[in-house]
Amino acid sequence: MIVVANRIPVAIGFEQEFEERFTRRTVRLQENPGFIRNELLRPVQSDYYIVQTYWENMEAFEAWTRSESFRAAHASPPRREMFAGPNVLEIHEVFMTTENA
Repeated sequence: MIVVANRIPVAIGFEQEFEERFTRRTVRLQENPGFIRNELLRPVQSDYYIVQTYWENMEAFEAWTRSESFRAAHASPPRREMFAGPNVLEIHEVFMTTENA
């Protein structure tokens, strides 16, 4: 499993607008083969939001980045002032996981 994490520093005062934008554009993710789940982590003791998207494998994620769904999700970029700095994209393979049942 692949986890794509995007750390996004949202400027003060734009938090609600960012969350609403994010909520509206995630619907199309579920249509993509290999998609598992998506999470938006709101900062508690941090300066940035984290978007985590889980994929069955790297090929599924890469296929999404070439899809019409991806283009539609990124077609209307937000205003620059919404962000307090550049985002950081990280891609990780799940090596181990532990959960309570």
